[in-house]
Amino acid sequence: MTNTSRYLVAACAAACLIFGAGCEYLRQDMANQPKNRPLSPSPFFEDGRSERPLVENTVARGSLAEDALFVPKDSNNFPLPVNLELLERGEERYKIFCSPCHGLQGDGNGMVAMRGMKPPPSYHQDRLRQAPNGYVYDVMANGFGQMLGYSAQIPPRDRWAIIAYIRALQLSRNAKAADLPAELRDKLNQSGEPKPAETGGSKDSTGGSF
Repeated sequence: MTNTSRYLVAACAAACLIFGAGCEYLRQDMANQPKNRPLSPSPFFEDGRSERPLVENTVARGSLAEDALFVPKDSNNFPLPVNLELLERGEERYKIFCSPCHGLQGDGNGMVAMRGMKPPPSYHQDRLRQAPNGYVYDVMANGFGQMLGYSAQIPPRDRWAIIAYIRALQLSRNAKAADLPAELRDKLNQSGEPKPAETGGSKDSTGGSF
């Protein structure tokens, strides 16, 4: 090997050591960043926590309730007039977004549940019949348990339409005859009256008709 070759080899080795050390330093500097992981302790603050509480009179990013139809979770208010148009819209949206899990009748026997997924609770149980409208709205928007939130798929007005239809489903299984309009009560009473016995039918040997 000539002197020139030895010189080139030595220069290359020196360059590798210099740049390699620099890259190693940069790699470690990026890997060991001065940051705090969620809920990790920190000596920087007096209480020793890295997570800081909300500043008084402020709202966390993404938590501002700017929806004109928003109601608190414990509120039973209904911000829209309930009419046939709203119920029909709610039925349509319910069948699209809710019935696969909750079933057409709201009993939790949807096609997804029938295929092995854990069934959701029935809307006809006392807990959900008595749940405030705001609670149902919040679950629909943000999700609960295995159910994901539908705020991106269902706009606020349609959420209330679905809630109105859910209430109609609940009422359909728990309505009393006294709650019905007079004309429907009359029809119900007529359908429940025993039919008069038919005459002139064939008789068997004991005299009974059949």
